[in-house]
Amino acid sequence: MATLEEKRVRVLLVDDHELTRLSLRLALSSHVEVTGSACNGKEALELVRVQNPDVVVLDLQMPMMDGFSASSQIKNLCPAVKILAYSSLNDQKAEGVKQVPGFDAFCNKDTSTTDLVNLLQALGKPSNGLK
Repeated sequence: MATLEEKRVRVLLVDDHELTRLSLRLALSSHVEVTGSACNGKEALELVRVQNPDVVVLDLQMPMMDGFSASSQIKNLCPAVKILAYSSLNDQKAEGVKQVPGFDAFCNKDTSTTDLVNLLQALGKPSNGLK
């Protein structure tokens, strides 16, 4: 018997472009629980401390603290959180990002909403009793 209400994946959105944050919130809100949004890595760290999301959608190129620096600090703060690198980098640069230890997955910004939702739900599923 299935539960009446399965736990929704909790997602923090981090991008320096307000329109991107708002668009992601609008597109994702019916599929996941958007816990909040941040415009740089420094804000993201503060929100991770307070909100304890399952997944952080993290832009790579931002002012104050970029996604590369933020990912390692987020993992140090909360090792169980999954980090999705979200960027418009070309394919060659994206391959390098996939090798960065702080990221659990990579997604181009031109990915369909359905594919992004599926990826967030897969990343947010509890694994090996961690959550």
